[in-house]
Amino acid sequence: EVQLQASGGGLVQIGDSMQLSCAGSGFTFEESDIGWFRQAPGKEREAVSCISRRYTNTYYADSMKGRFTLSSDNAKYTVNLEMSSLRPEDTAVYYCATGNCWGTYKGRLLFDGRDWGQGTQVTVSS
Repeated sequence: EVQLQASGGGLVQIGDSMQLSCAGSGFTFEESDIGWFRQAPGKEREAVSCISRRYTNTYYADSMKGRFTLSSDNAKYTVNLEMSSLRPEDTAVYYCATGNCWGTYKGRLLFDGRDWGQGTQVTVSS
């Protein structure tokens, strides 16, 4: 059974940094595409960042480029999303997911989630 356990999140101020982590089990971690989605109140879920094992690359939605960094620690079966220069519009519930990470197209991240972890709330206060 695939399990994804997200941690991190909380309340921060504008411009602060925060790290989210996701520990995975029940699948071949180093061979599985993995990443993060987020959903803000009243908005559709959007893909944030993902790691493609097939293309050996990490992709970001345009609005996260330069501010978010996704890394994989295969020895610990964990991915970490380091978020910096946080803005109020980054406020959302963040979800870790496995699936297929295809890259980007016209600024949008193409990542179809298959298995999901529980969400973790990130609130950026002004």
